[in-house]
Amino acid sequence: MTTPEPQSSAPQPSAPQSPDRIYRSPAAMAGGFLLLGIAGWLGIDAIVSGEGRTPWLALAALILLVPLVVAFTLRPAVFANQERLRIRNPFRVIVLPWGQIEALRSGYSNEAVAAGRKFQLWAVPVSLRGRKKAARREERRGADGAGRGGAFGGGLSGLSGAGGMLGGGRTAVPDGPVRAETDRIMDELRELQEAQAKSEAAQGEVTVRWAYEVVGPAVAGAVLLAILIATG
Repeated sequence: MTTPEPQSSAPQPSAPQSPDRIYRSPAAMAGGFLLLGIAGWLGIDAIVSGEGRTPWLALAALILLVPLVVAFTLRPAVFANQERLRIRNPFRVIVLPWGQIEALRSGYSNEAVAAGRKFQLWAVPVSLRGRKKAARREERRGADGAGRGGAFGGGLSGLSGAGGMLGGGRTAVPDGPVRAETDRIMDELRELQEAQAKSEAAQGEVTVRWAYEVVGPAVAGAVLLAILIATG
């Protein structure tokens, strides 16, 4: 009598990835749409109403400029979830598992350091103006807090104990220092990296892929424009 062989269990479906947090630059996107509108208006007008070589030059310029504008304004984005950080820069897509990231730095640019290499976060540009504005808000908040504490500090404790009327009407002061928007985003990414760096799902290899869908049309437009200028 033969014993039946144990049947292999059906493969378990892999756990779905956590949803991405997506970070973009609204100013860059607005500028990109504006530039594309201007380029399209001027280029199509030159193609339709131009004479001689003008339509061909306009077409070549559009093939060159449109991918570059998209690459530097609309394309950059940063995607973060529980497993990895994905950076979509103008010409590359970099995937960094949290376990491979050594540091997230903020100076004159925001960058991630992994495997001994630096990768700039184009979608999270440093705003020195934003930092100055946040510093001024922090100074004003500190001055307002000191003024309120000195003027009403003795009376607030008694009033709050009597009925709490002032407590209900006061605007809550946010905890922690005031931060610029891009610095706040980097703080969020650092917290996520520290929390997930040792998890099993956040391990893996650093991968870098060139965006040939952007590089190819731009190179083709540049070659066509160079040929037209050289043969003119």
